[in-house]
Amino acid sequence: MKKKICFVTSVPQTAVSFLTNHIRGLLNEYDVYLATNINSIGDISQIQVMGLFHFDVQRDIHFVKDIKSVEQLYSYFMRMKFDAVHSVTPKAGLITAIAAKLAGIKHRTHIFTGQVWATRHGIMRSLLKTIDKVIAHLDNHILVDGESQRQFLIKNGVVSNEKSRVLGAGSISGVNTEAYNPSPETREQMRNELSLSPDKVVFAFSGRANRDKGIYELYEAFNNIAPNHPEAFLLLFGWDEGNCIQEISKYPNIVDGVNFHFYGFTPTPGIQLQASDVFLMPSYREGFGSSVIEASCLGLPVICSDAYGIMDAMEEGVTGLRCKVADTRSLQAAMETLLNNKELREQLGANGRKMVFEKFKGDVITAEWVKFYKNILQ
Repeated sequence: MKKKICFVTSVPQTAVSFLTNHIRGLLNEYDVYLATNINSIGDISQIQVMGLFHFDVQRDIHFVKDIKSVEQLYSYFMRMKFDAVHSVTPKAGLITAIAAKLAGIKHRTHIFTGQVWATRHGIMRSLLKTIDKVIAHLDNHILVDGESQRQFLIKNGVVSNEKSRVLGAGSISGVNTEAYNPSPETREQMRNELSLSPDKVVFAFSGRANRDKGIYELYEAFNNIAPNHPEAFLLLFGWDEGNCIQEISKYPNIVDGVNFHFYGFTPTPGIQLQASDVFLMPSYREGFGSSVIEASCLGLPVICSDAYGIMDAMEEGVTGLRCKVADTRSLQAAMETLLNNKELREQLGANGRKMVFEKFKGDVITAEWVKFYKNILQ
């Protein structure tokens, strides 16, 4: 009989976005199951597993409901007798670690993909950090999706050097190079759809628009650039998580429909991002920066902050430029450098695509996951 692995996430979208290919690769060797809150938003139909289990996990901390979630997962683990469980995201990680330990599951793995507490202060920082410490203590296999993040966790006493590791060059799932395949035809189509003339130099941001992503430094930098550069255009993709789009009115040089457009969420960023010329990620914190390597795969130069995590997704001066965290001036300088130098944009973009194919192809990362499980389940 094949050995059994259960992945656990708080919401289906986490599994869809990061685990689909890994599960497909592991199914050749193991019976793979998924436990998640199927009532949350997210289409899980594209994930093929041997079994799907629903439990009432909440993203926010709720003592009574969290105990119920542990009980549900514990009962499921006892009934299924998995050889290994593997959690993603902090809340799922905590509940899984407790339930799996109580159920006596031999191989308990969690992957750290970023720390919410990195930018918090006071009691909330201590509480969230303690949750990560508990996960690292109860589980016996700790993965981190980037080396700089691993060193950050070691420095903060969350994980040990001996117990933690990064698979391959990092990232949780790498890049699907077929989905992020640059095409002149697609670029022209998208720029026509967005009414972008050929002379426009488009700066793109993709992700959750909130303060921690450096969105307000981005606004300020672009507001300073716009008066002297009518060719500059700012294009935002993703969710307006922090109600940031309405704040645009406070920046007089950013005008919707003239030099700015909020596209909203797209399920196919590999297509829409091709309208742009430079990708921006001025985040305060980032576990790795998957969107950065996706942009690089499209041949886009990147501008990233010097927050831990992102530094593993780019090579300064090779695939992009780096600015300081929460520093409008350095972000503006990097943007102006690329705005004025098309040749540099093209060179950094070409280097970035080459880097992705060498280090971050999705099938390469999946192979590392399969190898990891072959090693622990032999």
